Amino acid sequence: MNSPIKAHQVQTGLNPLPNVKNIIAIASGKGGVGKSTVTANLALALQAGGARVGVLDADIYGPSQPTLFNVSGKPEMENQRFIALTNYGIQLMSIGFLIDSNKAAIWRGPIVSKALQQMLFDTAWDNLDYLLLDLPPGTGDVQLTMAQKVPVAGAIVVTTPQDLSMIDARRAVAMFKKVNVPVLGIVENMSLYQCPKCEHREAIFGQDGAERLCTEFDLPLLGQLPLHADIRIHADAGQPTVQAEPESALAQDYFNIAKAMQANLSLQKKDYSAKFGSIKIEG
Repeated sequence: MNSPIKAHQVQTGLNPLPNVKNIIAIASGKGGVGKSTVTANLALALQAGGARVGVLDADIYGPSQPTLFNVSGKPEMENQRFIALTNYGIQLMSIGFLIDSNKAAIWRGPIVSKALQQMLFDTAWDNLDYLLLDLPPGTGDVQLTMAQKVPVAGAIVVTTPQDLSMIDARRAVAMFKKVNVPVLGIVENMSLYQCPKCEHREAIFGQDGAERLCTEFDLPLLGQLPLHADIRIHADAGQPTVQAEPESALAQDYFNIAKAMQANLSLQKKDYSAKFGSIKIEG
């Protein structure tokens, strides 16, 4: 069975990018919740389902996608546009490809926002169904630029169960609602720890945090991911779990999240702007 992937509506006043049907923002209010690892595995899960996928690493101060995908080097230029680097079939762009990895990006907000726009609009994305935008934590300049300049079809908020993470996740959800970007759901990372020896399961970071958040904002819970050493090992090795062990139970969690995200996106209004020609009025 085949199901064509449609472009969906974005914020008022913006149009989808050429050759990119849907931009999905992956956000977290707080750092350290595993957002970048979730983004990488979600991209691979979507691709395994037949989609063409790219990842834009928008975390200017702490780019993680070059490590997660084991990619280095500078992108080539063609017609004054970047050619995205690729690995595992995923098209990639990151500030980590453009600056020395051993140097810090000590930039103020306006420069960071300009860098995000340049990587997004000046990259020759090749016929993507989904472009996942790996946002930095918080609700600062990059998020504001995204809301005003980047045509986003939907957002996913990644959190962990504890109350400290929930406080910031609420801010992220509220931000997306304020700028009229539909939140497609919540992903709860590090939900449970299972001992590899005795299989005892322990809710180290608390329980039901994401479920309470979903109830509060009337949002779907896309999935709950365990705290598991293999996810970290695969990430450090530059081969995310969905790529390293696609038949594993851990990979299946990411496949289920990808399916849930696609289903929720399909409920949003479609974009038909590409079907209409431009209208020119002359006096």
